Amino acid sequence: MKEIYYQIIEFDNHTYIIAVTDKGLAYVGLRDETLSDMSVFYPKANFIESKVRTQKCVNEVKEYLQGERTKFNLKIDISGTEFQESVWKAVAKIPYGSVSNYTKIANEINRPKAVRAVGTAIGKNPVPLVVPCHRVLAKDGTLGGYRGGLAMKSDLLQLERNVQL
Repeated sequence: MKEIYYQIIEFDNHTYIIAVTDKGLAYVGLRDETLSDMSVFYPKANFIESKVRTQKCVNEVKEYLQGERTKFNLKIDISGTEFQESVWKAVAKIPYGSVSNYTKIANEINRPKAVRAVGTAIGKNPVPLVVPCHRVLAKDGTLGGYRGGLAMKSDLLQLERNVQL
C-alpha cells in the first residue's frame, strides 16, 4: 500500500492539504478540501500525518500563496494515463503570470480534437498550483472550470498579476 504523508495548513482563512511520498509531492489540496477529497486521487493509499516529511513542500506552497514564489523547486510524484500526463506536462510549461487555453493545450499535445478531454485531464491534476491548471482558460478568455471553484481560480490569476517578476 502506498504511504502518503500529509499536513493540513491554514492560509487566509482556508485550509489546504499538502501531501508527499518518499519520491516527491503527490497532492496539493485546494481551498478547504478534505482527506476524503485526497482519497479520490489515492483510494488505496495509507495517509499519515507528518509535518517533518511535508515541510519543504508546505513552505513552497505558502510562499507561492503569499506572492513570494513564482517557481516551484519540488520533485513531483504523480501518475496518470499517458494522455493525462501529456496534458499535465503541457500545463506545467505555462509561465507564471501567463495563461493558455484548452484548445492550445490540445494542439500542443497533438490532439486538436481532444479539447474536452484536456479539460477532464486538467481536473484530475493532483498537484494544482504546482502544475498550474488555474492558468488554463476557455478559448474566449473566460475562466472555464476549476476544481477549487472560480473564485479561487480568479484569486490565483490576480495574485500572479500583482507580483512583480
